[in-house]
Amino acid sequence: MMPTFTNIHHLAVTVRDLETSVAFYEQVFGFAPATEIDDESLHRKLFALPGGTNLGLTQHDGGTDGASGGGFSPFSPGLDHIGLTVESRDELEAWASHLSEHGIEHSGIVEAPYGYALSFKDPDKIALEFFVSK
Repeated sequence: MMPTFTNIHHLAVTVRDLETSVAFYEQVFGFAPATEIDDESLHRKLFALPGGTNLGLTQHDGGTDGASGGGFSPFSPGLDHIGLTVESRDELEAWASHLSEHGIEHSGIVEAPYGYALSFKDPDKIALEFFVSK
């Protein structure tokens, strides 16, 4: 019998400066992290997102600044982007306004055959997207 899983519990991304990233995500999401892990070599703040998935921002002691590896790129193996669902096109427009009000550069709403997307990047250039299906 094949084992099953029910959903994604969390995504954990590595950041260079935890406090800078936490401030950015608090500004975008409008709420603070729900919990944190702080041990000898790992510091993580966990945002409890609507729908039950958690987003962990992790700073590792002794990590690199990304310069030697070229930093984040959606074209390199690994994470392409984090897509967050919104309820409607109107809600997506509200997110575009929210990002603009906070000085966060974004793509504007882009239409695809399957839906509408609003893309932006965090301080470490990790790609994020708000998305609504057609």
